[in-house]
Amino acid sequence: MEQTGTDKTGQLLALIRGRQPMTLRQQLSLIVRLSVPAVMAQLSSIVMQYIDAAMVGSLGASASASIGLVSTTTWLFGGSCSAAAMGFSVQVAHAIGAKDMQRARDVFRQSLVAIAIFGLALGMAGVLISGALPVWLGGDESIREGATHYFVIYSAFLPLFQFYVLSGSMLRCCGNMRLPSLLSVAMCLLDVVFNYFLIFPTRELHVAGLQFVMPGAGLGVAGAALGTGLAEAMTALWLTWYLCRRSPDLRLRAGDGRFRPTRRILRGALHIGLPMGLEHAVICGAQIMTTTIVAPLGVCAIAANSFAITAESLCYMPGYGIADAATTLVGQSYGAGRKRLTRRFACITVLMGMVVMGVMGVVMYVGAPLIIGSMTPDAEVRALGVMALRIEAFAEPMFAAAIVAYGAFVGAGHTLVPCLMNLTSIWAVRLTLAAWLAPTMGLRGVWLAMCVELCFRGTIFLIHLARGRWLR
Repeated sequence: MEQTGTDKTGQLLALIRGRQPMTLRQQLSLIVRLSVPAVMAQLSSIVMQYIDAAMVGSLGASASASIGLVSTTTWLFGGSCSAAAMGFSVQVAHAIGAKDMQRARDVFRQSLVAIAIFGLALGMAGVLISGALPVWLGGDESIREGATHYFVIYSAFLPLFQFYVLSGSMLRCCGNMRLPSLLSVAMCLLDVVFNYFLIFPTRELHVAGLQFVMPGAGLGVAGAALGTGLAEAMTALWLTWYLCRRSPDLRLRAGDGRFRPTRRILRGALHIGLPMGLEHAVICGAQIMTTTIVAPLGVCAIAANSFAITAESLCYMPGYGIADAATTLVGQSYGAGRKRLTRRFACITVLMGMVVMGVMGVVMYVGAPLIIGSMTPDAEVRALGVMALRIEAFAEPMFAAAIVAYGAFVGAGHTLVPCLMNLTSIWAVRLTLAAWLAPTMGLRGVWLAMCVELCFRGTIFLIHLARGRWLR
């Protein structure tokens, strides 16, 4: 009987767990099989943000600036969710690599309780600060109300979003990239539908000579947040159900053990996840500081900065998809005690990421006017956004080196040193340059600083990868 792609992927992963030799062709095949679905999942996530931005952008620069003002804070909260999930899922990858399936199920079962508590606490914190956040970020008074509405709705859905992140991360660390990818695409489609009816008011449409009334809630910025939240909630519930009831590796079984987190598993989660959380805080804190640097440049600069960041995501998200594959492969190889194979997977995935994102950088440079033009009709915002994207295009290969190498380090449970590297690079290089250049060069200076910093960060990550100390 002909094998399916999923069966073939499972057989290749079994070679790692069984400590059997792997040819270069088998290694490359496995990397591609895991990377492609992960890249599709990352791209669908960015397409969802792109759709939000485009739909809200049609309402004007002020509406776009409302979301742009708090976007870095939403990334901070989302990154915290990711770090919490990875603290447990990397332990699952190591247990599966060691063929200790009972321990893998123990980690997953206990993670459900720990993650539920963390997600609720994070969501409550977001709701509490939502009113003051736009003021703290220095946003113009005209956009504060919209920014508050967006962030409070986003925060209310965080507990369910946390389960979405955990379930997807667990499945990927088991080697199942396909299901999270398909559900990410489904979530993107749901987001389009919900946004269409929630953002815009009831209106008359003319199609093929026919006239009809299209109902709508007319919630504007708040509708964008609500549509995204509902799409995430529906996807999270289905994905969590599948993991608990249908997953071959992790599904819950009667009498399998307790749900209360043990000190050993919590310690492992903190060892892996806490530096990752600090790393996300460092990066997002720097992005928040960047927002405060950009805010005095005006509403158009804020909107253009937000659009450019969203558009650039289309370029670097393939790198994050390959990094997900690197985390899975390095995690299972490391758990199996195969240090040489671990290092080889890390090097191959980093090289692949640099090539893919280098090509995407060329596409971004050439297509910048079309990309930004599809997101906003405002001429000044479009000009600033195109300028920002074309500066950033030159840094994409080195950005890929940092992204994928970090994914490999996470798979090995090595997260503290990369966190410190990110802290040094972003705060000492990017913010210093941005604060120095912005007053004289405007938004161009902010993005030049970002380009220089990403090249520096990629260089130090490549050096750390080559030295090999992360394996010890």
